[in-house]
Amino acid sequence: FKLLREQRGVELSMATIPPRDEATFDMICKGDTVGVFQIESRAQMAMLPRLRPRNFYDLVIEISIVRPGPITGGMVHPYLKRRSGEEPVVFPHECLAPVLAKTLGVPLFQEQVIRLAMVAADYTPGEADQLRRDMAAWRKTGRIERHRERLVSRMTAKGIEEEFALRVFEQIRGFGEYGFPESHAASFALIAYATAWMRRHHLDVFTCSLLNAQPMGFYTPSTIIDDAKRKGLTVLPVDVTISDWDCALEKGTLPYFSDKRYPRSLSEKRGVSPFPLRLGLRYVKGLHEATARRILEARAEREFASIDDVVRRAKLDDGATPRLAESGAFASFETNRRRALWAGKGSSALRASKETRPYFSEKRYPGSFSEKRDVSPYLPRFNLDTRESPAAFANLDVYESIGWDYETMNLSAAGHPLEPLRAAMRAKRLPDAGEVRSMPDGRRTHYAGLVICRQ
Repeated sequence: FKLLREQRGVELSMATIPPRDEATFDMICKGDTVGVFQIESRAQMAMLPRLRPRNFYDLVIEISIVRPGPITGGMVHPYLKRRSGEEPVVFPHECLAPVLAKTLGVPLFQEQVIRLAMVAADYTPGEADQLRRDMAAWRKTGRIERHRERLVSRMTAKGIEEEFALRVFEQIRGFGEYGFPESHAASFALIAYATAWMRRHHLDVFTCSLLNAQPMGFYTPSTIIDDAKRKGLTVLPVDVTISDWDCALEKGTLPYFSDKRYPRSLSEKRGVSPFPLRLGLRYVKGLHEATARRILEARAEREFASIDDVVRRAKLDDGATPRLAESGAFASFETNRRRALWAGKGSSALRASKETRPYFSEKRYPGSFSEKRDVSPYLPRFNLDTRESPAAFANLDVYESIGWDYETMNLSAAGHPLEPLRAAMRAKRLPDAGEVRSMPDGRRTHYAGLVICRQ
């Protein structure tokens, strides 16, 4: 919200973000949620098109249902069937209708399980509180097992089927592993909706903020960037003459409209486009923030004139200079990264030669340097033949450029690593992701891709 205010002049908060936004829920229902809080995992993405959340409470259910408690208790499929109308909403006992009405007769929340024990198994408040504590500690003590016989016998005595009673107990065990109270799920759902809304309507602000908050979440920065680029966001590479420490948005395209009325979708108004995102120096591996701050301070004094100027004024060492050159951060002075690396090494060596202590100034020359402490000569400066031919370096091709990006930053603004290999993969009759998605269920195929997460 801070970046949205700074870049757009739009004042919003968790309390004032537009509710019930159809475009946002359309995106969520497709499972298009990379980077969205809580609903970005593969399990959540698989559930979203099945549950199809259309309002805030649906998100509360979505966040709670993909959890060990409902899964181990066998509550997921009954809920989905009842929600879709494939199965009628029934209650194991009439006394449970007030407890389970809002979740279609299926217990999903920790509070419901506690209330269910009190209503269906006649637990006293003291017994219910002990059940709550045992649920949280069952892995350590195994005390949850002592509730099994009590719960099942009391529920069956009330006319509740034993199968349902046993499923409730298994769910209680699942909650002990990772239980979700309804209040907790509601808080998470609010954050999930806010981040989804931001992703749908302000992809540039969302992506920039997410990259600056790393490490976090389910996906790597490279996956977040590739996903945003597929949706039309322009991502610009690291550049010592432009980049800050953090990623930033550049006002280089048509700005957002300035009227106060907020549109439902960016596509509804022409002339609206996200600002391009400039990668920050933070993504150059091994570049310390203190070194980056020296670059920014030197640049604030006056613009850099050359690679040598950057190295000298920012006092870059033999570690930082090659990293910046290999990542393409010197592209404003030299687009050939190999030549930039060569020039950077030369500048670093020259700078190192000037940082040794000078000769002492007294006229009498000592017989030995060791006769005077803290005295050392400059490194000798050789007068190289200026007629020597400059070193020739071939430019990187697209595949090599992306490879160098991944070596130095674990991501690339230039493209996806498999993009340059697309023709070769087609020649081997390997399908792309779109073709795989359109194949009939159960068909086997060979496929080439990158592993972006393991779950």
